[in-house]
Amino acid sequence: MRSLILRLFVNAVALFIAARIVPGIAFSEGDWTTILFVAFIFGLVNALVAPLLKMLTCPLILLTLGLFTFIINALMLMLTSALAQALRLGFRVEDFGAAFFGALVVSIVSFVLSWLVKEKGDD
Repeated sequence: MRSLILRLFVNAVALFIAARIVPGIAFSEGDWTTILFVAFIFGLVNALVAPLLKMLTCPLILLTLGLFTFIINALMLMLTSALAQALRLGFRVEDFGAAFFGALVVSIVSFVLSWLVKEKGDD
């Protein structure tokens, strides 16, 4: 349970940083609870939809030596945006370019934060 909550916070921080850095991604309103709820949606989308897409596009992923996963990650961020807008959460991704660079930022920030948290927990 602790790791699930920690993962939620890591995703929330990563989405917040992506919204600050990448033009075209924005939180138009809300506080940390809104960001946490969007991070929860993002986690659900990545847990439920992304594996199915990766399985369906496995030949394409192999053909591009894994680079197609960046496209899938961008699509997951766009789907999160669509769900958040439907729930009126104020998270918006304008276009595919913003989603692509946002997914890169989210991936990098999530990796670094997860690594830092793991290192601290191992002491």
